[in-house]
Amino acid sequence: MADQLSAQDWVDLGLKTLARSGFTALKAEPLAKAMGVSRGSFYWHFADIGAFHAAILERWREVATEQIIAGVEAAKGRSKDEDPLAVLLKLTFGSKLVLEKAVRSWAANDSRARAAVVAVDRRRLDYIEELLRHAGLAEDVARARAQILFWAFFGYALADQPLPPDRQQAVLDELLRIVAR
Repeated sequence: MADQLSAQDWVDLGLKTLARSGFTALKAEPLAKAMGVSRGSFYWHFADIGAFHAAILERWREVATEQIIAGVEAAKGRSKDEDPLAVLLKLTFGSKLVLEKAVRSWAANDSRARAAVVAVDRRRLDYIEELLRHAGLAEDVARARAQILFWAFFGYALADQPLPPDRQQAVLDELLRIVAR
């Protein structure tokens, strides 16, 4: 069975495990046991646990940032009437953020994870700033408002009590009104 598993299978399990059990659960032996294979399968795909962790962080970046940006860009291509900032808020604030919390917890304890989070945060901030500049805001205003949006997202991501959908939409509408004018 080990030869049927791909590195992506391991990374997918790693992301699920990270979200469910935290970064301390990202070890070859328990993951192999969960997949019903030997540790040799793990080491067939990854030179060591560090390489596995790097692959998990890369996949998190793709899922939590690049796929969202691609979704906003696709929406821009489909409709000139749809506000890219509104799409961004819907995609980011509408997603389950347990993985975001888990990665940030990991980053508090691991320099490689911390570097990945810093890079992702920079990418996110740059993209938000770009959207705001394209919306007509001056560069310094766009930079400040991008930071405000990021802080709002970060607070939301770490909050333990989600808002009901109608209340969340009202908050997002107000947030969009504040930053886009």
